[in-house]
Amino acid sequence: MKANHAETPDSSSAADTFKWIVAFVLLAAAVVGNALLGGSGPNSDFTYYNLNVVARAAGAVVLVVAALGVLATTVKGKAAITFAREARMEVRKVVWPTRQETTQTTFIVLAVSIVMALALWGIDGLMVRLVALVTGV
Repeated sequence: MKANHAETPDSSSAADTFKWIVAFVLLAAAVVGNALLGGSGPNSDFTYYNLNVVARAAGAVVLVVAALGVLATTVKGKAAITFAREARMEVRKVVWPTRQETTQTTFIVLAVSIVMALALWGIDGLMVRLVALVTGV
């Protein structure tokens, strides 16, 4: 992975701050709009309109995508996108196990877990009996 440590000028940081505020407002609008446009729930007296759930969900998705689009244009957003691309390239290099290897490993883990659970259950039972014997309870 590449390390990018370039300093940004002050005008860029002011623009980024504005973009973060816009994204926050969009996300807040999604949350508040969903609450105000819903017609059921414990706070149904608080709602102004009763909008269809699908329409509310679509509106929230549009606002969240718009907020992510705004954030993608910031310095940190661009860095996150670059990181995601590089991580995707690294995942392509991974040699994944076959179905048979996965199944065998799963059964081994299951068997060891059962054996350990039984061993701990037995040790716990012995310890309870020993404490009861020593304390006379």
